[in-house]
Amino acid sequence: MGKVIGIDLGTTNSCVAVMDGGKPKVIENSEGARTTPSIVAFTKDGERLIGQPAKRQAVTNPDNTLFAIKRLIGRRFDDPLTKKDMELVPYKITKGKNGDAWVNAGGEDYSPSQISAFILQKMKETAESYLGETVTQAVITVPAYFNDAQRQATKDAGQIAGLEVLRIINEPTAAALAYGMDKDDGKTIAVYDLGGGTFDISILEIGDGVFEVKSTNGDTFLGGEDFDNAIVEFLADAFKKKEGMDLKSDKLALQRLKEAAEKAKIELSSAATTEINLPFITARMEGGATTPLHLVETITRADLEKMVDGLIQRTLEPCKKALKDAGISKDQVDEVILVGGMTRMPKVREVVESFFGAKPHTGVNPDEVVAMGAAIQAGVLQGDVKDVLLLDVTPLSLGIETLGGVFTRMIDRNTTIPTKKTQTYSTAEDNQNAVTIKVYQGEREMAADNKLLGNFDLIGIPPAPRGVPQIEVTFDIDANGIVSVSAKDKGTGKEQTIKIQASGGLSDADIDQMVQDAEKFAEEDKKRRAAAEARNQADSLVHATEKQLEEHGDKVDAATKSTVEEAIAATKTALEGGDADDINAKAQALTEAAMKMGQQIYEAQQAAGPEAAAEGAEETAADEDVVDAEFSEVDEDKKG
Repeated sequence: MGKVIGIDLGTTNSCVAVMDGGKPKVIENSEGARTTPSIVAFTKDGERLIGQPAKRQAVTNPDNTLFAIKRLIGRRFDDPLTKKDMELVPYKITKGKNGDAWVNAGGEDYSPSQISAFILQKMKETAESYLGETVTQAVITVPAYFNDAQRQATKDAGQIAGLEVLRIINEPTAAALAYGMDKDDGKTIAVYDLGGGTFDISILEIGDGVFEVKSTNGDTFLGGEDFDNAIVEFLADAFKKKEGMDLKSDKLALQRLKEAAEKAKIELSSAATTEINLPFITARMEGGATTPLHLVETITRADLEKMVDGLIQRTLEPCKKALKDAGISKDQVDEVILVGGMTRMPKVREVVESFFGAKPHTGVNPDEVVAMGAAIQAGVLQGDVKDVLLLDVTPLSLGIETLGGVFTRMIDRNTTIPTKKTQTYSTAEDNQNAVTIKVYQGEREMAADNKLLGNFDLIGIPPAPRGVPQIEVTFDIDANGIVSVSAKDKGTGKEQTIKIQASGGLSDADIDQMVQDAEKFAEEDKKRRAAAEARNQADSLVHATEKQLEEHGDKVDAATKSTVEEAIAATKTALEGGDADDINAKAQALTEAAMKMGQQIYEAQQAAGPEAAAEGAEETAADEDVVDAEFSEVDEDKKG
């Protein structure tokens, strides 16, 4: 059995880890970084870029650079939060055929699961190059407050990427696993997880290898992206006041503002002040002349804290609810663990300390700890990690719509999963021969105010007065937090079961098609890489052969010289065409011609006899004038 990897699929950055020698190890990507930007871009020539290369070109290609896609995963197009996102991103959010929010890039529509799959593929390849073997299974993390549709869409993303997702695990729970793996003493901990796009708070009891989640709460649209947007708003407003021009209507300028805002936010975690300097941000047309305009603004840490205070305060209400649901007070929390890049901000730490009345624990790397926890869970599932038991909870209540549009809860929030619950209902009218079961998730009293997960019909109920038929409804939530519902007519034994597929969601056919598309993209990426390598090798070969011809052409007969020159010309033509097979074929012909030329040069030098030898001796003597530097190794342990 191959290694199971742990992946933190983040809004801003993603990270992959694996168990190595009994410890979780974060794996560096091909660029040498331990985290990868969760960004996918499509260039004008159809090339797909993932991670840092995609981020680098975002300013010049804003329409086709997709970031913060996790905020759209599992969301409907008509969701108010989707509408909000449409105002914040330069790329186009479209309505999928199933009513879900999709995105458009390079003239193609993609589901958020597809874009997430491209990022997961990069994580998979990162792990494979480190392990030296094919990876087919993974544990993927999601925000604890993700609903069923978002969890299912994340699982779909894994499948599209060619991964069997063994478990979907909540991010705060994963962080707690990494923090508490080597701790035996019993503790109550709070995991405060403020990431790039989402916020979670989980209360856990840990001890003797048991990690029991008591409660969880959060906000799936609150994170570092919102902090960046607050700075963007500040900069755009300041520029508008000064120059009378709205930068937010210019996609290129907006992308530059976003990039500068993220840098400023990071700098202000360690510096008291930072200057944002964006030359030629836009231009003004006046009387036929163009005047370039520059943006120069100084932001202090106090300015930033004022801008984002409302966002930080928004994290406290979920904290209060989580404590209440866990049935404990703040002073019963032994340790607060900070997770997510935004917890590096001094003001966030200050607010957390003030709320819980204790200094938070900062001994874990907030960007890597979730992936490490996912790797530990992967180790548990693989049997490599013993004596660890994870008991997680469902974040939101589940129920059905009953008479009058009321939301009747079947499973309350913060119930330990996996779980199963059965309840009996009846008909609302005489001789009713069918019932529609509508499944909702949320905390509101009226069904319509909650998230509709799906619906199905139970038909063929024998005619009877209302209230007589006995319809048994069973809810089943697996360890991934994914819901199945069945309804059974006790009178006839007829049963109808559905695995909840969000009212939108991807069908099996959609997923199969996307798997094929992902494989096609991977194949194209391989071809591009092969073409680049072929181009580089052929280019070097042409250069080396031309140099040899220039220096020793007089030692070669006319026929050979002509063959070499023709082979060089043919290789150059192939290089312009860009077809890898053609380049390789022409380069092979050039290699053979160059070898023949090299043989003639060597024979000519041999025939020249002592003079050529003397020439060689002079070169050797010249080389002997070079003095090799002496060095000795310094044992690092003995230094100082």
